[in-house]
Amino acid sequence: MTARLPVFPLGTVLFPGLVLPLHIFEERYRALVRHLVGLPEGAPREFGVVAIQAGWEVAPAGPPGRPALGGGEVTLHEVGCTAELRQVTELADGGFDIVTVGRRRFRIAEVEESAAPYLTAAVEWLPEPAGTDEVAELLAARVISVFRQYLGLVRPDPQEISEQLPEDPTVLSHLVAATAALTVADRQRLLAIDDTAARLRAELRLLNRETALLRQVRAVPVPLSELAGPPVPN
Repeated sequence: MTARLPVFPLGTVLFPGLVLPLHIFEERYRALVRHLVGLPEGAPREFGVVAIQAGWEVAPAGPPGRPALGGGEVTLHEVGCTAELRQVTELADGGFDIVTVGRRRFRIAEVEESAAPYLTAAVEWLPEPAGTDEVAELLAARVISVFRQYLGLVRPDPQEISEQLPEDPTVLSHLVAATAALTVADRQRLLAIDDTAARLRAELRLLNRETALLRQVRAVPVPLSELAGPPVPN
């Protein structure tokens, strides 16, 4: 099944169930927020968040009414996640502060750059696991154990988060992917995995790697410039 979505390129990866606040100041994305707010009651107020693979996405000066990927050649990852609009605060300058929540994963089939005033894309919805998976549940218990060790090394007070870790394997896999200090590339690979058990296995490898390095050097094992930082405001 395919659908068409507004596309919001960012320097971060959004996962289902995770909160993403954004400050909207570009006119094209102000138009997107106004469009979503104006939808009929009950209509899905969501747009696609896609991590930038290469380049920089800032609207350049040019003819009004046409979207563009700024900063030269820009490449987007194929897999993204929809962001559902949950809270909107309109600012005095016409911008918005919004709060969104990741909802469902998709794969980009085609980007339509000629649409106005923001990018849209034809997307295919990716499958999500349903029902009980005993393998995933066993892996989830192992991930929780290693993740608590990891939090003990990177956070001064890891107790608050570790006590709130979800039991659902799929929800846990998304939380770990979004919370651990991973690169955008690592997070993108985790988002693209369809099977919860496979995602948890990949996270075990990453967490074991990061924990071993942290114990050896007592420092974050990747350059700060490569970490998946806070969302880039638009």
